[in-house]
Amino acid sequence: MAGPLLAIRDLKVEFSTRHGPITALDGISLEVLPGETLGIVGESGCGKSITALAAMGLVPNPPGRITGGSVLFDGEDITRANDARMRQLRGADIAMIFQEPMTSLNPVFTAGDQIAEAIMLHQNVSSAEAWTKAVDLLKLVGIPEAERRASAYPHELSGGMRQRVMIAMAISCRPRVLIADEPTTALDVTVQAQIFDLMRDIQNEFGVALVLITHDMGAIAEMADRVAVMYAGRVVEEGLADEILDQPLHPYTRGLIDCIPALGKVDANADVMPPLAEIPGVVPPLHLLGKGCAFAERCPLVEPRCRGTKPPMTGDKHRVACFVTGGKA
Repeated sequence: MAGPLLAIRDLKVEFSTRHGPITALDGISLEVLPGETLGIVGESGCGKSITALAAMGLVPNPPGRITGGSVLFDGEDITRANDARMRQLRGADIAMIFQEPMTSLNPVFTAGDQIAEAIMLHQNVSSAEAWTKAVDLLKLVGIPEAERRASAYPHELSGGMRQRVMIAMAISCRPRVLIADEPTTALDVTVQAQIFDLMRDIQNEFGVALVLITHDMGAIAEMADRVAVMYAGRVVEEGLADEILDQPLHPYTRGLIDCIPALGKVDANADVMPPLAEIPGVVPPLHLLGKGCAFAERCPLVEPRCRGTKPPMTGDKHRVACFVTGGKA
């Protein structure tokens, strides 16, 4: 089996704040193989997007900086790469679909111009050739009347079309790793399904390794081969998606899965709908994290030792950071 195409090893990221330095990523370790889909899931503020930005070399400095660990792309530690090397890698080898295309696309340039610019940045082609390729990419991602839409500005396109433009731009140079940060958050359910189908088709056609960042366990169930569950800057559970969905070990993962509405299990004759499950409490501010497990204050299985020491990752293919459930796979 081929080794990981993208491997994050014990990555630490720190930000300077008015509360002093805070650790946004505390020893993250992840990897994705060629052609594989890795899902990263967790609540807002858990560090998912910072992980993606670190992998792209886009952590804003200041106020952020990588303080430890490595990000290996095909064996090369890109945390040590200079700006010129990172510009070569971004788009050509590692590309990202951002969460909100309306803020990621330039409002004063047409969709076709923006895709063509990405093509010319990494390929030795003329502007006319780049435009033709841009139109072809819009056709590939399922935008109707691609020639006309290429001349449209972002505000003239629907949310689903803008997301497809972002995907077209991301795959314009056939990257080997594609990071999708909440790619369907602002879209309605039917368009979400279309975007997921499109991403699967692209992955099958180009063999790209996909990193899907989401807060939606339903998206994980639909798309991911493996999943990493993040909480307060740490990975708390990681393994095959089917195993984690069927037998979650960490109490936080169990809580996320329990929050999914159980369709088909509601009594149609009941007068009152059963309440939706929720995880009590909120993610603690990073500057207030103690020495123990960050989930301790919300955990139904908490023990005294959980408050004093961070549980290490245990296990092999199905790993978990929990004193209580660790090793019970």
